[in-house]
Formats: sequence, structure tokens, C-alpha cells
Amino acid sequence: MKNFTRPAQVSSRCCVRPVSHRALLCATALFIFIPHTGQAASKSSLHRKTSVASEHAPVHVAKPSQRKRAARSDGNETVTVSANRAASRGADNVVSKAVMAQFTPGTSVLKAVDRLPGVSFSSTDPLGIDTWGSSIFVRGFFMDQLGVTLDGIPLNDQTYESNNGLNVIQAAISDDIERSVLSEGPGGVAVPSTSTLGGTLEFETGDPKDKMGGKISQGFGTYSSHRTYLRGDSGILNPSGTKAFVAYSRSEEGQWMGNGTQFQQQVDAKIVQPIGNDSVVKAFFNWSDLQEWGYPDTSLAMLDGLGWRTPHLYPNYALATGYASGAISLPTTDAITANGDEPYLYDGGQAEVDYTGGMKIDLALTDHLRWKSTLYGTSQTGYYTYSDYSVPSADTGAPFSEEVWQTRQERYGFTSALDYRIGHHTIDTGVWFENNNQQADLFWYNEPLLGTGSPLKTVGPYNTYGPAFRQGYGFVWHTNTFAYHLEDNWRPLNNLRLSAGFKSMLSTTAGGANYNNPDFTGADALPNGSMTASSAFLPHVGGSWHFLPHHELYFDLAENMRTYQVLPNGVGHSLWSVQDQATFDQLRQMVKPERDWVYAVGYRYTDKYLQASLAGYHADANHRLQSATEGTITNPISSVTQTSVHTNGVDAALTLTPVKGLALYNSVSYNHSTYGGNLTTADGVYYTKGRKVVNYPEFMYKANLSYRWKGLETHFDVHYYSKRYYSYTNDTSVPGYWLTSAGARYNVGNVGFAKNITIDFNVYNLLNSKYISMMGESGNPMSGDYQSIERGSPRQFFGTVSTEF
Repeated sequence: MKNFTRPAQVSSRCCVRPVSHRALLCATALFIFIPHTGQAASKSSLHRKTSVASEHAPVHVAKPSQRKRAARSDGNETVTVSANRAASRGADNVVSKAVMAQFTPGTSVLKAVDRLPGVSFSSTDPLGIDTWGSSIFVRGFFMDQLGVTLDGIPLNDQTYESNNGLNVIQAAISDDIERSVLSEGPGGVAVPSTSTLGGTLEFETGDPKDKMGGKISQGFGTYSSHRTYLRGDSGILNPSGTKAFVAYSRSEEGQWMGNGTQFQQQVDAKIVQPIGNDSVVKAFFNWSDLQEWGYPDTSLAMLDGLGWRTPHLYPNYALATGYASGAISLPTTDAITANGDEPYLYDGGQAEVDYTGGMKIDLALTDHLRWKSTLYGTSQTGYYTYSDYSVPSADTGAPFSEEVWQTRQERYGFTSALDYRIGHHTIDTGVWFENNNQQADLFWYNEPLLGTGSPLKTVGPYNTYGPAFRQGYGFVWHTNTFAYHLEDNWRPLNNLRLSAGFKSMLSTTAGGANYNNPDFTGADALPNGSMTASSAFLPHVGGSWHFLPHHELYFDLAENMRTYQVLPNGVGHSLWSVQDQATFDQLRQMVKPERDWVYAVGYRYTDKYLQASLAGYHADANHRLQSATEGTITNPISSVTQTSVHTNGVDAALTLTPVKGLALYNSVSYNHSTYGGNLTTADGVYYTKGRKVVNYPEFMYKANLSYRWKGLETHFDVHYYSKRYYSYTNDTSVPGYWLTSAGARYNVGNVGFAKNITIDFNVYNLLNSKYISMMGESGNPMSGDYQSIERGSPRQFFGTVSTEF
């Protein structure tokens, strides 16, 4: 029995029906307005549509009496797994809406992905919305080495230090994301990304519901935190099936250390227009406004000498003025002074406004041919700030100023792909094009003299006391990326899937510094020039075999390439971040784009009472640009060199569902990632060959116990992360830690017009552990210590009441 997912319904036919003549005319009219654009089908899209079971959730097996029923899911993906046909999943792990519902509403979906083995997510705040203080690793690969998409829109690398993409929490409200698909193998050839090295993360928003209605959710938490979520669904508006939704969320987390808040508000909107029976057009839009007082970066020396809680001084402007002027001695130790740390700054944080939009078109051209297309655009404007005691305000007489990194990014592009089914083959081919325009500047703004006015807020505005009086540098880049992919998914037998394909990629970045202040940078000229990363053939081979009922073997192997990243002077791993033009010209003749080979094999067993998996993987990364950071957080100095990384690892997971409603999930992960050579900088040679990769734990253990009885759901989580190395030479590290959380939800039911009234309660860090969350947000040291560590949140409580209507 074959089941194909439809945008609005599941057809009883085993083949795709062509659109009607009238529908084709409508589609033609659309494409007159919209250029030939499209969404490339994701890797293993055929088998993804047959299963959404997460790694720790049982697969539903349809009873014989259910197999003939056509399914309809209010526009969401409907899944039926036949008992006589195995569902291939390969290296994909799906985190469903049911799993995400166990977290406090408003929690970053990246934190839900952390349930999976091999994934390490950390954050300074419980909900994970502090983008400066959060990160995700997958099997040793950092988040800017993963391919990330939302509804087919490439988010590219979503790291805090690069303006080459968006974090998913700034592109969609978490409540509106229906599921997350993590491929822990090499990633698919069709995923539009310039950073896919160690896997892909594909997020999908849910469709509007067929019935008019809405949802209201109100949450409260420790440290005066609160969150509101509102959504309205139009229902089906006309005989053609048009439907839409609009949602708004507003989150405000009080800081657990110091003062200030972490605020975000967003708007989501989506419209779905079916065309005929088997084709659809979907349009999605998101607006995000992020204003966050950040937690201060710290160092090992600061933790030892000043204690665990060393907050920013905001709103104590008088004390900050005293420290900056020298009238009051700054608390310090010899180790802090020798390390160049800057404790007790007045404030620091970030403000961003982001727009994300796309139109996705899925047309059944014939019984065997589908055309999938996406046209998209994103815009990001960001401000990242620190009080700078080393630079006094020029026009007001204040002894310090506000240092502001300003970034701007606009990306526009399209993907277009054809899926052709012939016999046991599904051939997928398509293209992706993107134009990315980026800008990064560094400015200093006047703070007021004490008693003459209100101090600047770290989230702006910054020009209250005049325009910027000093500029450190200015950078502008223009990047054009083109990719092509071809893949054949072959099913010679119902229980065997084999895939083989390749992608080609060409990406050229031109630009660099358009302003240089030699007094700040110490260079006569900053880097400017073009770099091209290209590869005509990046192969990918994979397969899965259900050799017995409930048993699956799979493998995945591929070669991947990451294009050159753009970052300004002194920040991160980029050719343009080096100290001067001469160094850039020298390096551009030597460096090559990072490439890697990734191999993964796995076994999976799935039945009603037990789900188990075991996976092994190996990766060899070459030409990786590695940065080492020195100086201070307000004046970082970054050196860049090439290295290689070799990885071996194994993940294992086991879920027991002995009785109805009870599930016990356990996973263990071991990762051995080491540098393949020594690193040479201006200071000399650092012996890093064979040393462990920084910031990622070698061993992880995760457990989740959940129980559901009638309207009550409870869960208890335990995570263990082992020691993480901080410096590249491994002479400094942070200890491992346990993190526990618990929660419960109760569905009261319906009361009058209110439907599904739900009360949700969660406790984060139940045992109140002290732990280091984020590491390396301002770079990692080659050896020793550096002010680039974030502390994790203590125990916090959250409660939410929600209802639908």
C-alpha cells in the first residue's frame, strides 16, 4: 500500500494526479508574476513523507481496517505507516509537535532538538532565546557548519558572530513550527545551504487549520518573566480551499543575574491556496523584534576571583562612572589583570529586527512529474553593544562610551526542482540561486555625564547625545551563490531504498573594508578583495534496508564543502577578519574552502514496546579556517590559520513503552574529535595535533521519562554533558555537569466556547546546578584563559494557561 502526503488531503490513488486545465492556467498566471523559482526537494523526501516518528517515540502502525481510510489533517502533514510496508528513515530524526509540547511554550525549537543523541544545545537562559549566549552542536559540528532551512528557506549558518544567516527563533514563532527534521549524516544534496558539513536541520511551519478558530496562551515565570501568544485561523474561505493564519507572540524574560530583560516579539502569517486536487501555493511571512540585555562574558579567572554571579552594573550608572574614571577602584585580581579581562561593565546586549518571507509552489504537472519552487527573501538589522571603559565619550565628558557593532544583511533567492517518478526510481534535480548583501560597522556613541541625562540603553537608541563620534571600521560584501543537484532515489524492493546523487556549487564573495581607522585597527589597510569557492562534483550515496520486520539498516556518505564566511576585523574565522590587507593577500593564495567527507552507518529497531538505535560515524574535515582570539572583548584580536579535524563517534538510543502512556527514553553519545595538525600564528607554533576539539563534550547521556493518563501529561528530563576543552591546546577546560528539568500539563477540556483549556507547569534546572553553558561566543584562546564564557541559568519555574476557540 502506498501513501502520498497531500497539502490538504491524501488521495486514494497511488499516483499523483495532474492538475486540471483551469488549475494550469492559474499556475501559469502565477508564474508570469513570479519568475521560475522553486524549492528543491530535501534529501530522502520520499521516505520522509512516510514517517514522522521521533527517535524516542513509537511509530504508529495502522490496523488493517484503517489502511483504506483517506486522511485529512487540517493542512498539516498526515502520516500512515502500513503494516506490510516498511517506512525508511535513514539518518533522519524527526522531532514532532508532541515532543516540542513538553517544553515551556516559547522555548527555542533548537532546545527540543537537543533531546536527540549527538546533539549539544546550551543557553544562558531557560528558553534559549538569548542568541548571543546559545549554541548548538551536532556530532561535533558547530551550528555554522550545518545546513538549516525553514519551509525550504535557507537560513545558512546561524551563528551569533556571523551575519550570514538567521537563527530559526528569529524566523518563526516556535508555536507555529510543526516539526523539526535533523539529519545527523552528511546532509542532503538538495538542501540549499553554503554551510552543510555535518548535517542538516529542516524546520517546517504548520499550515492554517480548515476550521475557523484561534488560540490564546499566557505564561508567567521566575524573575518576572511572561509570554503571550495569540493566533487566529481563517478556516477554509472558499470552494478552492483558501485558508490563512496570523499569529503574534511577545516574550520577556527577566534576567536571573543583574538587571535588564530579554525581550522578543514576533508576527507570523501564512496563506495556503490549493490548486486542483494535488497542487498548492503557500506564502509565509515573519517579523521579529529582539531586544536583549545580555549576560556578561566571563573567564575562568573571573569565576575564581569574583565568584559565580558577576553581573553588569546596569542600572547603577554612578558606580560604572566611578569605575571608568578611576574614582572607585575596580574589583580585580592579579589573574584577571594579567588576562586582560574587563569585569563590571555597565551593560551589554543586542537589538535586532528581522524579516523573513517566502512563497512555496508545489505543482503536479503530470501523474509522474512534480515541480517544487520557492522564492524567498530575508532582512536583518542588528546592533551588538558593550560599554567601553577604555574610550571616553568625546562630546559629553563621560568617562566611558557605548561601543556598537552594527550589521545589516539582505538575502534574496530561489530554489526550483523537478521530481520525476519512473518505475522504482524517483529522480530529483534542481537549482538554487541566492544574492547576499552584507554590511558590518563598528561605532562609539556618547554616554551622558553623570547627572546630566539618562544613560543610553544597550538596546538603543544610541544617538541620544549626538551621532557616533568614532568609527573603527566598515565592511561591505556581496555574495552570489549558485548550486545544482541531481539525485536518484531507487526502490528495487519495497523494503530497500538506495540513493545516489551529487551537487555542484559556485559561490563568489567580493568586497571587504570600505572604511579603516588606523588608530583603532593598527593597520594602514584592511582586507578587501574577492574569493570564490567552487566544486563541480560533491557526491552523496545513501540507503536503508528493512531486512526483517521492525529492523532497519542504513548508511550515508558524502563529500561536502562550505563557502568562505565573511566577518569583520578581529572577529572569528574569516579571511576578511585578519589584521591587514597584506595578510589577506598572502592567505588568499594559500587557503582553500573547507571540505569534508562524512560517513554514517546505523541500525534501528522499532515496534510497539521498544525502539532502539545504534549509529556510528566518521568525518574528515580539511582546510578548516580556525581562529584564535586575544585582546579584550571590546577590542578583540583574531588570528586565522588552516587546520584539519578528524572525528569518530557513536550514538545509541533506547525507548521503552511497556504500558499505554508510559515512555522511558535513554541515549548515550561518544565523540572523539581531534585536530589534525599544529596551528601557527604570529605568536609562534601551538601544538594542537591530536588535541580535542573545543567547546563540545566528548560524552553525553540523556534520559526522558514521560507518562500520559487521560488529560494529564508529565515528564522528567536528565542531561549529562562531560568536560569540554576551552583552549585549542587543551590546557584549560570546564567541568561536566548534570541538568535536570520536569514538567506537567493538564487538559481541562472544553468550557463553553473555550476548547482544550490546558494548564502547563515546568521547572528548569530542577536541582539548581551551577554550570557553564555557552563557550567561545567571543572566540577561544589558543592557550590559557579568555573572557568568552557564559554561565547557565539557575532553577526557574514557568506556568502557562492556554485555550483554543
